[in-house]
Amino acid sequence: MRSWARKRNRVLLLCCLFFVGTQICWPPLAVCGPDFFAARSDPEVPNPPWPEDSQGGSGLPETARLWWEQELTFQHLCLKNRTLVRLVAFRINTDDATPAERHNVGVATALLKGQVVPPGAVFSVNAALGPRTGDRNFKKGLTYFGAEQIQTYGGGICRLASALYNGAILANLEVIERWPHSMPVMYVPPGQDATIATYKDLKFRNSTTAPLVIWAEYKELTLYIAFYGREKPPKVKWHHEILARWPFTTEYRINPQLKPGEIRVISPGADGLRVRSWVTLEEPDGKRYRKRLGVDTYYPKRQMVEVNPLTFR
Repeated sequence: MRSWARKRNRVLLLCCLFFVGTQICWPPLAVCGPDFFAARSDPEVPNPPWPEDSQGGSGLPETARLWWEQELTFQHLCLKNRTLVRLVAFRINTDDATPAERHNVGVATALLKGQVVPPGAVFSVNAALGPRTGDRNFKKGLTYFGAEQIQTYGGGICRLASALYNGAILANLEVIERWPHSMPVMYVPPGQDATIATYKDLKFRNSTTAPLVIWAEYKELTLYIAFYGREKPPKVKWHHEILARWPFTTEYRINPQLKPGEIRVISPGADGLRVRSWVTLEEPDGKRYRKRLGVDTYYPKRQMVEVNPLTFR
């Protein structure tokens, strides 16, 4: 009888210790309420409107509140790694993407969501996403190949790589490997894009002293990327200088279904460019410095236009 009483007391003691431990490790939802992460974002602009990008890209820094920051799965991951500070967030619209490209962005986003990069470790996009094949639910989408466009499995996921590149730059992380596209893209300004392939990768080092949580979402044709850590990075601002420009050409294709004189642009053109890029950084104490990011060269992107056979007669 006494033996049973001692066992019961031990079980009760262990249960109490477990309960106390969970309360320390996992704060109640009142602590993880709507202001839990928002208070660690940019309080100066709690929910700003999205400004128009004067250069035609739709990649924009995000300082508004993000819905996933109120979800338990995300909160538990950040609490586990003690990464309660949003370092940076970035979005890219996919309005101009094909259905297959949007599908690929969704598949890649699901693979990327919740990645944790230890301090000092190098993050590889190719390693995180794995092979882009039909067996892994990727579809064929448009891919740049020199001055041409071809169809490959996973086409379109460079939007994800470009968002990650912008996130790494704005978070002041060390970029190990980055390749620009061979032609300009429409969703970020020239010099801010990144492409990946079997032989090309985007790699950056978690140069902070804390784990880096990478979160990704794809909602309403918009891709969101956010980094979380323990200390806010310095303020970072992009700068570009166009060193050379080459005009694009137009290729006409016959479409008998169009009316005479009707013209349909199926792929907009873009001038070829040579662009120098750099960022300026401002520390909390007001100290400013510049970081050079190199020079990128882009072929002109040919414009594809459909016309009726009688248009030029």
